[in-house]
Amino acid sequence: MSSEIDRSGYDFSRARLLSFFNQVRGTLSGRRRRLLAFDEVREKLHLGGPVYRGVQTVPLDKVIGSVNRYRDFDRLFLPTQSHTEDRWRRINRAWYEEVNLPPVLLYKVGEVYFVVDGNHRVSVARDRGQAFIDAEVREVESRVPVTADILPNDLELLGERVEFLERTQLDRLYPEVVIQPTVLGGYDRLLEHIAVHRYFMGIDQGRPISEEEAVRHWHETLYLPVVQVVDRSEVLEELPGRTATDIYLWTMDHLHFLNSQEGGAPAGPGEAAADLIESIRDD
Repeated sequence: MSSEIDRSGYDFSRARLLSFFNQVRGTLSGRRRRLLAFDEVREKLHLGGPVYRGVQTVPLDKVIGSVNRYRDFDRLFLPTQSHTEDRWRRINRAWYEEVNLPPVLLYKVGEVYFVVDGNHRVSVARDRGQAFIDAEVREVESRVPVTADILPNDLELLGERVEFLERTQLDRLYPEVVIQPTVLGGYDRLLEHIAVHRYFMGIDQGRPISEEEAVRHWHETLYLPVVQVVDRSEVLEELPGRTATDIYLWTMDHLHFLNSQEGGAPAGPGEAAADLIESIRDD
């Protein structure tokens, strides 16, 4: 027993040291990989209540956050605080003694998981090289994709996306369409475009326009023509990290510029997109 106790102390010290090195590397690179806080994710993404999914075998590399212990472990579930040592070492000794521990309790959001109960068990399992862990899973529906590479800084943009979809219902109207600007504020600009489009539709048709009608008409007459030009041009292969929605936003600015030129013929969104893409390639 004493050797197992000594071994558990060594394992914890090594895990803490690795966590320290990870913190230093993250600070130097500007990409600190901390655990996600479930409450922050729930608030940003407007998550609802969980649905029980039973006991499952869960990949440990998909466990990226915690409900209450997100400050006690890093993204690899290495311990970051000394006060976790006693509990961590007890769990670690149980692993050496081949004691069967109960399943952990996890919330599932998209493709990832958050620990409700069992943070130390997850930490020790990862440190021992396990790839999977048994867990009681409660799934929470998310309106946007949540994947294992998500970082805390990504939550702001994902939150904007959720609010945009709640306002427009575009994911319900066009389930196959992915509207995804890559810069903060992009979704607000899209909402402004739709609001202005609705206003002028009302003037042109002399009647009130519903929000759903405006969203559909905006998508069909402004957004889709740009996306079609982008797809045909394959310009996104030349602009890594950018999306068709980014080019749509640039196109609307370019469209305003083209139509403000003296003597120029009014351009449509498709023509403006083609002209913009040509200018990008010329540069």
